[in-house]
Amino acid sequence: MKQKHLVTGASGFIGANLVRRLLSENKEVHILSREESDFWRLKGILSKLNLHPQDTENQISIKKTIKKINPDYIYHLAAYGGYPFQQDVSKMIKTNIIFSSVLLETAKEINLKAFILTGSSSEYGYKNKPMKEDDALKPASFYAATKAATTQLALVYARSFKMPIVIVRPFSVYGPFEEPTRLVPTVIMKCLKNIDIELTDGKEKRDFIYIEDFLDCFLKLAENPGKTSGQIVNIGSGKQFSTREIVKIIHQLTKSRSQLLWGKYPNRLWDAKFWLADINLVKKLVGWQPKRDLPLGIAETITWFQNNLILYENR
Repeated sequence: MKQKHLVTGASGFIGANLVRRLLSENKEVHILSREESDFWRLKGILSKLNLHPQDTENQISIKKTIKKINPDYIYHLAAYGGYPFQQDVSKMIKTNIIFSSVLLETAKEINLKAFILTGSSSEYGYKNKPMKEDDALKPASFYAATKAATTQLALVYARSFKMPIVIVRPFSVYGPFEEPTRLVPTVIMKCLKNIDIELTDGKEKRDFIYIEDFLDCFLKLAENPGKTSGQIVNIGSGKQFSTREIVKIIHQLTKSRSQLLWGKYPNRLWDAKFWLADINLVKKLVGWQPKRDLPLGIAETITWFQNNLILYENR
């Protein structure tokens, strides 16, 4: 009998890539979906998935559905507030804390192999050194605060009920199906169309990690619960790049005629001059490290966009 893999947030960027990876490995995949979910990232594979439409505020229905599925693995990626257009604090609390608590409460009654809860590097707040999993948390946004709260809740469940829970903190994941408003998709699409690009001063920095490398690590953590249960784990590249550096890589690889208009776009409150993952723990736990450097990951992403630009029309 196939093991069952339950994914929340499957219509999102990371979730859609995870679902596709699991299907490519011939896994039985179940997803919890909302009525308003936009499945554009899942076109062509929906018929291969086991869909379970849910009202995320109906706790009784969610618990009943999960118990009926009886999954071996739960990958919790559903979240709200990670993008500038998601500003409703009450929805952040409902999605990031309350919905997560329902999943955790239900999971303790299931004989799970692993529960992977997706946190955020924003939980750390602004630092001037590589971010380590045991650093004090100083969230600087409501989104980050709710994610930090959920991390603490999950750790208590892991300790109290001996549950195989791992909390992952993604850094700046990029690749196919990324949200259109994010830096990498925006710059790639404009470069491919030779449209001039208004940019900040380009001095802000991020730790960029390609989606396939991220998923390699994500799944490796799930496959090794004996080593990872009760742990918080950073997933990043361990290297940071400025906006100027990544934009120049994209511009050169696309051979674009777009003009790069530095300083024409205002810097945002959340832009940071330092944002870097310490990935020593994940190397120690499961021996993982990213396979692709930034130029290679960007090259693969550009190739994907060249073949799939139509997906982003009118978005």
